[in-house]
Amino acid sequence: MGQRRERATLRTQFAMAALEKLPPDVVLAHGWPGWLLLAVPDDHAILTAPWATTATVHALEIAGGPVDRRKFLITTSVTLTTTVAQWSGAAPASAVAAGGRRIDDSTPDRFERRLEELRHLDDELGSGEVYDAARTELRLILGALNDTSYSERVGRRLFSVAAEASRSAGWTAYDSGRIAAAERHYVTALRAAASADDPVVGANTLAFWAIQQYSTGNPRGAIDLIEAALTQAPRIGSARMTAMLHARACRAHAHAGDTRAADRSANAAMDTYANAGPMEADPACVYWFNLGETHQLLGSSALNLGNPRQALKHFQDASTAHHSEGEAYDGDAFPRGHAIYLARLAEAHLALGDIDAAVDAAHTAVTRMGGVTSARGTSTLDDLRHKLGRRRGIPIVADFLNYTAN
Repeated sequence: MGQRRERATLRTQFAMAALEKLPPDVVLAHGWPGWLLLAVPDDHAILTAPWATTATVHALEIAGGPVDRRKFLITTSVTLTTTVAQWSGAAPASAVAAGGRRIDDSTPDRFERRLEELRHLDDELGSGEVYDAARTELRLILGALNDTSYSERVGRRLFSVAAEASRSAGWTAYDSGRIAAAERHYVTALRAAASADDPVVGANTLAFWAIQQYSTGNPRGAIDLIEAALTQAPRIGSARMTAMLHARACRAHAHAGDTRAADRSANAAMDTYANAGPMEADPACVYWFNLGETHQLLGSSALNLGNPRQALKHFQDASTAHHSEGEAYDGDAFPRGHAIYLARLAEAHLALGDIDAAVDAAHTAVTRMGGVTSARGTSTLDDLRHKLGRRRGIPIVADFLNYTAN
C-alpha cells in the first residue's frame, strides 16, 4: 500500500521540468514537489487558487471532469497544513445564482438521499463502480449550482452535497487504487465544505483523507488532518463522530509508532463513545461507526504497534459488543471492511503462533471479499498471503496458499 515519497535529485527534476516546458529556475524557486503544481494546471486550480466561491466551482468542474493524468502524490505535511489552514479560514458562499429556474430545498434533499444510497452501495459492492457514480453525482450537483437560482441557504446546501459527492469520489478513488485522483477529490471536497459552511462534511473529509495519508507513508500528515477535524467537534456536537475521529487519530499514531499517543487516542475514543446517543441523532455520515467498529480500529492499531494479544482482544470484543442493541460489528453489512479486519485477525493469530485460527480467519476473509471490488482489500489479503508464505511448510497453510493462488 505504501507509496514512495523520496525527493528526486535536482538533475532529475530539471529533466522532468524540461519535459513539461518549465525552466530550471521554476524548480529552484518552488522546490520539490511544489513546482509539480505548475506542471499540472488542474492541480494549480485545486490546490493553490484562492479559497473563494468561484474557485470552488472551478475545482468542482475539474474534479467531475476527465480522469487525472497525474499518477503520483504531491502533497506533503507542509501542503496539508496549508490546505487545512485555508479551509479553516475560508468564507462561506453568500452569492445567489443569477439565472435559470429557481429551486428550493427539495433539490439538495434529493441529492442527500442519492448520496446516502451511494455510501451503502460502496459498503456492499466496493469502490469500482461507485467511484464513477460519485463523479456523475458531482456533475449533476454542479449543473444545479451553475444553471439555477436559489437562496443563500439552498446554495450552501448544494455546496454541502457537492462536498460529500467529492468526498465519496475521493474515498472510492483511493479504495480502488487511484490515489492521486483521490487526493484532488479530497481537496475539492474541503473547498466545497468551506463554501457550504458545513463542519460535518469537512471533518468527515479530513478523516477519510487521513486514512490515505497514514496508509501511504505519511502518518504525521494524517495526524495533522485529524487534529484539524477535532477542532470542529464542539460545533458538530456528536459524541459518536468525535469518538470516530479519536479512533482515526489512534490509527495514525500507531502507524507513526507512537504507542503513548495511540493509547491516549484509544482511551479518548472509548471514553467519548460512552456518551454517544442514538444513531438517529448523529450526522448521517457516521452510520457505520459503533462500539464494534471502535474495537476493530483499536485492534488494528495494536497490531501495528506489535501487540497482537491486545489486538486479538479488541477483534474479539468487536463481535461481542453488547453495550446496547446494534453495537456489535456487523460484518454482513460491510463485507469489504470485514474482510480487511479478518485478515488482521488472522495476522494476530499468526503472530501468537495459532496457525489453525490464522488460516481459518484467512479463509473467511477471502470468502467475504468475493464480489466486492477494492484494491485496498486485495492488497491487505496479498500482504496476509505473504506473511503466511513463511509457514508454507505447514500443510493447512500450503493448502490455503494454493487455494488462493489465482
